[in-house]
Amino acid sequence: MLLKMQSGQRVKEIATLLSFMVLAFFLPVDHVFAHDTKIPRGADKKPDFSGIWETTSSADEDLEPHIARADASSGVGVVEGGEIPYLPQALEQRKKNFENRFTADPRLRGATLGVPRGIYYREPIQLFQRPRDITIVHQFGHSVRTIHTNNTEHPDDPNDWWLGDSRGHWEGDTLVVDVKHFNDKTWLDRSGNFHSDALHVVERWKLADANTIEYKATIEDKNVFSRPWNITVYLHRHPEKNFQLIEDYRYTLEYEQHYPPKPDTK
Repeated sequence: MLLKMQSGQRVKEIATLLSFMVLAFFLPVDHVFAHDTKIPRGADKKPDFSGIWETTSSADEDLEPHIARADASSGVGVVEGGEIPYLPQALEQRKKNFENRFTADPRLRGATLGVPRGIYYREPIQLFQRPRDITIVHQFGHSVRTIHTNNTEHPDDPNDWWLGDSRGHWEGDTLVVDVKHFNDKTWLDRSGNFHSDALHVVERWKLADANTIEYKATIEDKNVFSRPWNITVYLHRHPEKNFQLIEDYRYTLEYEQHYPPKPDTK
C-alpha cells in the first residue's frame, strides 16, 4: 500500500514538472526566468534615474558593425538593422569624415558631444532628477543638459543648440524625450557619422533593473538620412564608493604655457 502511494505521488510530481516544461516552452524567456526588477522611484512614484552612469558599449567608436582598426576595437554596432540609411550625397560626406577622423572629430577639441553621442561616450554622466526636470552632467567637457518634464513645449523661435532642446513625458515607466533645435557642429561617433541642423532625436529611457538603464533613440534628419533609424545601448550604474565626476579641462591644455601669467623678469 505504501509503495503504491509513493508511486502515485511520484507520478503527480512528474506530471507537474512536465506541465511546467510545456508552459515554459510557450512563455517569453524573461517571464519564465523573471528576477527581482524593483527599481528606485521618486516622491512622484516615477522611476528615479538619479546616479552616475556609464556605458560599456563601443558605440562611440562606430555605431555600425565594424572590424578592428587602429582607432577602434571590433564591434557588432548598435544600429537596428546594422546600417545607417544615408542619402547618397550625405554618404560621400561621411566617407570624407572617416578619412579625416583623426583631426576632424569635434571631440578632439573638447567640444560638446551632443545628443545622443554624449550618452554612449565612454565617460561617466551624472543624472539629477526632480519632478519638473532631469539634469544630465557630462564629465566630458562639463556639458550640462536639461530634460524638461513639466509639460512645457519646445520654444517657437529657438536658437540652434549643441545639445538641442529636450522635452520629456512619461509613458508608464518609460521616459520619452523629444529633442530638436540642434546645430550641425557635432558628430554621432568618432568614425564620422554625422547630422545636419535638422536633426531630430526621440529618446526612450527605461530602468531595466535598479542598476541598468535601457536607452533607445530614434534618429531622424531629412538632410542626411533617407528614413529614421534606431539605436539601443545600456548604461550601468557606478557602484564604487565615493565615485564622482572629475574635472576635465582638456580644451585648455594649449593655453597652459600662458596661464597663470609668468612674472616679468626683465
